[in-house]
Amino acid sequence: MSSGFSRGSDGVVVAEFEAAEISLLRSLVSMMLGIVSPGQTSDDPLERALGIGDSAVPSDPVLARLFPSAYEDEKEAAEFRRYTEATLRDGKRADAQTVHDTARAGRSELSPEEAQAWLRALNDLRLTLGTKLDVTEEIHDEIAMMSEDDPRYPAYVTYDWLTYLQDSLVRALW
Repeated sequence: MSSGFSRGSDGVVVAEFEAAEISLLRSLVSMMLGIVSPGQTSDDPLERALGIGDSAVPSDPVLARLFPSAYEDEKEAAEFRRYTEATLRDGKRADAQTVHDTARAGRSELSPEEAQAWLRALNDLRLTLGTKLDVTEEIHDEIAMMSEDDPRYPAYVTYDWLTYLQDSLVRALW
């Protein structure tokens, strides 16, 4: 697979990917762009302009994981969600779009801002895939014991690869 990320000079992060990896990454971030589509906003023009949205906890487990409740108290959590979720969605879409736009086969350099967007997007991809796969802390043991013929194998290996990428990016940044 890839060599992932490494520290470059002048604060840049060097990314190295094979063409197949770029294809997979672009497919995953395209999926993410669909998942975090703009949320529902009010019919009120001022609320819509301010991004004030729905206060309901998402019924989709992936969205509930990406946008968890900020407070245990349901009323406080709903109020917080109403004022923040639209902006959080915008940020997640922007991060995914940055990955889509800057992912290149071979060696490329990412600015510090692009690298931070990649880090957030990789985290969101891992949360999404991990929720869909019901990943536990025993993921590495499960993959080690899983047959390559298991229909779940490619998804679990992809999750593991995203974990590796995130780790190599964190190491390149710090």
